[in-house]
Amino acid sequence: MPPTKKRKTASSAKTTADTDTAAPTESTEQMVDNSEETSGADSTEQPATKPERHEEGESSTTTPTTNPADKAKERMARFRALQARAKTSSDQNLQEATKESQRLATDPTALTALHRRRDIAAHKLLKAETEEGGEDFERKRAWDWTAEESERWDRRLRKKAAHRDNNAFQDYRAEGVKVYKRQVRDMAAPDLERYARDKMAAIERAAASGGLDIVETEDGELVAVDRDGSFYSTADSTAFVENRPDRAAVDRLVSDLRKAEEVRMRKRRERMAKNGDDGDVTYINEKNKQFNQKLSRFYNKYTADIRDSFERGTAI
Repeated sequence: MPPTKKRKTASSAKTTADTDTAAPTESTEQMVDNSEETSGADSTEQPATKPERHEEGESSTTTPTTNPADKAKERMARFRALQARAKTSSDQNLQEATKESQRLATDPTALTALHRRRDIAAHKLLKAETEEGGEDFERKRAWDWTAEESERWDRRLRKKAAHRDNNAFQDYRAEGVKVYKRQVRDMAAPDLERYARDKMAAIERAAASGGLDIVETEDGELVAVDRDGSFYSTADSTAFVENRPDRAAVDRLVSDLRKAEEVRMRKRRERMAKNGDDGDVTYINEKNKQFNQKLSRFYNKYTADIRDSFERGTAI
């Protein structure tokens, strides 16, 4: 007979549930055991890694102590270098200021007079020694000069003697002539190459336009013949307005004008200082100037404090 089917009862279901729950508990116990074994192994391996961490900690604690010291040394060296540079600059400034003060304190006219007196004394001493030896002083002194230098010096003395009486102011025409001669004497040497180049360019332009013919003579010389009279300048010619001077000539003209203005202002200051007018200008004409001088003679001793207060800008 076939076996009969058994029906599941509550007790059997409970036993199966117990077996089912028992299996996970065993698996969880195995997992706990495995985790404990791994933790034990980790705990056994952990002391081996701890000294490395300790060494890393020691290195991290030692580097901050050395870096600030190096930085402090670098800052100190930089500070010393800046101090040395500042000291050198101050010493140089002091030297330059001392030289400038000495230069300003030294009177050039006094130095010129001192050099002149020294040269005169040396000349007299040499003349006395030569005369004591029985020699000709002029002949001995001429040994130090060449013939060209002697002629130049004699020409200069003659010119100086001729103009000795012509130094005083005579009229504005004579002053203009002297200024013109001085400017011509101080003028730079002409640029002959540029003049020849400009001349040839002008001839070529005139020949190309048909106003100038180039004729060759029997001797082989080239002669420019002006057809309509427009090539050579006359009193009515205006071709000079097309001339453009170079930069050096313009700079030289500006320099001459600036020097003339400086000389004019210096003479004006010297003239005003000589007349006692080097202070502030408080007059509009000569009569007003005399009136102000009269007021100053009588009232300056009473108004000195008020004028000083106005100059300083303080309250009265």
